[in-house]
Amino acid sequence: MHFDVFNGDADGIIALVQLRLAEPKKAKLITGIKRDINLLKQVDKATADTVTVLDISLEKNHEALLSLLENKVQVFYVDHHRSGDIPQSDTLTTLINTDANTCTSLLVNDYLNNKYAHWAVAAAFGDNMTQSATTLAEQVGLTDEQQALLKALGIYINYNGYGRNVDDLHFHPAKLYELLVSYEDPLALLEENDSVFYQLEKAYQEDMEKAESATVIADNDSCKIVRLADQSWARRVSGVFGNELANRSPEKAHAVLTMNEDDTYTVSVRAPLNNKQGADEICIQFPTGGGRAGAAGINQLPEEMLEQFITTVSQYYA
Repeated sequence: MHFDVFNGDADGIIALVQLRLAEPKKAKLITGIKRDINLLKQVDKATADTVTVLDISLEKNHEALLSLLENKVQVFYVDHHRSGDIPQSDTLTTLINTDANTCTSLLVNDYLNNKYAHWAVAAAFGDNMTQSATTLAEQVGLTDEQQALLKALGIYINYNGYGRNVDDLHFHPAKLYELLVSYEDPLALLEENDSVFYQLEKAYQEDMEKAESATVIADNDSCKIVRLADQSWARRVSGVFGNELANRSPEKAHAVLTMNEDDTYTVSVRAPLNNKQGADEICIQFPTGGGRAGAAGINQLPEEMLEQFITTVSQYYA
């Protein structure tokens, strides 16, 4: 029995698309919304023989990983988030790089020697790694028009991963993966008028138009922080809107807060694109926080800690 465990965002889905195009394998899929990263514990260690893990923090899944390794399960782990201590085991193979300018799909692309590089370009754009995406795109000879299309695709796939639960999403990440893996080249999606590309494009544009009216709760020389309502459309754009704000003002940090049912906030933080570090260091100071240097988040920021959060972000990048 093989399990594929992957983040439900563009990077996680596309990393698996590349791997399974290169190495087809019958698998049980374990995934969820982008912030659902404690996925490894869902693997049944009693039936698992092999497991592939993509784009979820090893640090956050350390205990579940140890349990699998103790059961002699073969694990292939690829990621770019905080790893913590990496276990030493004959049954664990890792490709982990926490550099702020790489992502899981780019690591898989290197592993596959550029075999499905167009997919990796889309993923890197989706993860808002514009320079890395452009560098690879130029290396493999993509035109400006093709780059623009893959950038849009990556953004739309990433957008689909955000929500309080899978009911907020347009496609369950496992279903989206199954739709995408039938295309060796993502550019083929653009040739079908009813493809998932155009379905997500329409929804994305409608939601982002609403996001432009977000309430600004802090705006200074070092950061801008906005708040969105407790609505499905707001939860869907929380990450991609943060990326959009970061691209507009690359010298500033940005945070997008979305109200939760329990009066806490879901927080998406983007480090300044001109200084891609510290987002994870900020978020881990708060309960339920985590992420990577360039982009991180907090699942449930208490209302009473909001001012502390604003001060922390402002002072960190001052």
